[in-house]
Amino acid sequence: MDQVGTVTHYYDKIGVAIIKAAKSIKEGDKLRFGDEENGFEQVADSMQFDHKAIPEAKKGQEVGIKVEKKVREGTPVYSA
Repeated sequence: MDQVGTVTHYYDKIGVAIIKAAKSIKEGDKLRFGDEENGFEQVADSMQFDHKAIPEAKKGQEVGIKVEKKVREGTPVYSA
C-alpha cells in the first residue's frame, strides 16, 4: 500500500478527519485508514480546504474528509 497522508486531527461531532497529504489525493480516490487488521476503507466523497470544497489535495496540504468511522490522530492513510 502507498501512504498518501496522515490524520492530524479528528472532529468526532461532525465525523471529519483532517489529513496532511503526503501525495496528491483526488475526490473519488479509495482510501484506507489504518492497517489491514484494524483499519477501514472508504471513498473520498468530498474534501474541503479552508471550508471550501476542492477536487484534489496537493502534497503538503491539510484537508478535511468526512469519514464513516472514528480515526485517531497519527493514523496513516493509504491509497486502497
